[in-house]
Amino acid sequence: MPTSSVFTGAIAAITASILPAVLLAAPFMLLAMPAEAHTFGAWGAGFPQGFLHPLLGLDHELAMIGVGFWAGQIGGRARWLVPLAFVAAMVMGGLLGLAGIVLPGIELGIDASILLLGMLIALRSRLPLSISMSTVAAFAIFHGMAHGAEAPEAASPLLYCLGFILATAMLHAIGICLAAAFEQIRALHLAPRHGDRVIGALTGLLGLGLMLDLWNA
Repeated sequence: MPTSSVFTGAIAAITASILPAVLLAAPFMLLAMPAEAHTFGAWGAGFPQGFLHPLLGLDHELAMIGVGFWAGQIGGRARWLVPLAFVAAMVMGGLLGLAGIVLPGIELGIDASILLLGMLIALRSRLPLSISMSTVAAFAIFHGMAHGAEAPEAASPLLYCLGFILATAMLHAIGICLAAAFEQIRALHLAPRHGDRVIGALTGLLGLGLMLDLWNA
């Protein structure tokens, strides 16, 4: 297959995966109130704060590593298309957050995404690729808005976005590598047969704990 056809197909798939999440979020966006951005107290802050933001919150870490792990479980093209759909939708959510537009209950949405990702991993769900991409894209809208809304007041939007995109890709890669490593270890009978289900269950329980505010993220 020509390279151009591969990229065209990938772009079409990503667009199709994000569209349902956008349509679902649109009514709430129209009702949402502007969010007050936090300030890091540094004029011109941008890339470093954007890069650190996903790494300093348990909720973001669990979700983004979870997306990578689930993509690794599914295998095939999902290993890169599922994380790519998440990143694309997250960028859109981040730009909305920077503009002061956020969904109601954004923290609840983030915590719920962790719970649902844990369930998908524990059940070893292998949904059709388009549904898998749409699912993570819906999660990513909440995470992206949180990144944008919590941007420093003096941030350069471009550099800030580049920072959290890079950190997110890194966390996705960690999840994918963990899933691949676990499969290899399990093939050698060095890990429990249902260890990945345990990982998913623990992830879901952590997400539930965050939803119930049992600990801070």
